[in-house]
Amino acid sequence: MDNRAIFEILEKDARTTPEQISTMTGVSLENVKSIIKKAEEDHLILKYKAIINWLKLGEEQVWALIEVKVQPQRNVGFDAVAERIYRFPQARSVYLVSGTYDLAVLVTGKTMHEVAAFVSEKLAPLEGIQGTVTHFGLKRYKEDGDILEGKEGVSRLPITL
Repeated sequence: MDNRAIFEILEKDARTTPEQISTMTGVSLENVKSIIKKAEEDHLILKYKAIINWLKLGEEQVWALIEVKVQPQRNVGFDAVAERIYRFPQARSVYLVSGTYDLAVLVTGKTMHEVAAFVSEKLAPLEGIQGTVTHFGLKRYKEDGDILEGKEGVSRLPITL
């Protein structure tokens, strides 16, 4: 049996109970619980999380996408520099990418100054970093597959004859 359906359900909504998953997939409740427990132990499921629209709570959150040009290191390539970056709590996501830069780093902070200070004082001075370009986010419309503002679903115009 392919466990993919169970993981897709959890990825879409981590609050889905094993009982609901069992009903949705036809897999026995005991098997669903066993599959989830093993996936957690094997670090296939890394974390359950909520996506919060902080703006609706009146708390601004500044985020920036930082392009990082890296000098790869012998025998480890980009991995050593990426590890130093992802250990910073400000780095929410770190990706090795193709194109004109090597790493894409998503950073959050309370103010633009806080994010700028992180880039200039911690990120840019790291050994192996050749340059950075910071793009500040202006508005989040959708995150991790979830629409934060606006209308969900497809809106269609009524058909008139």
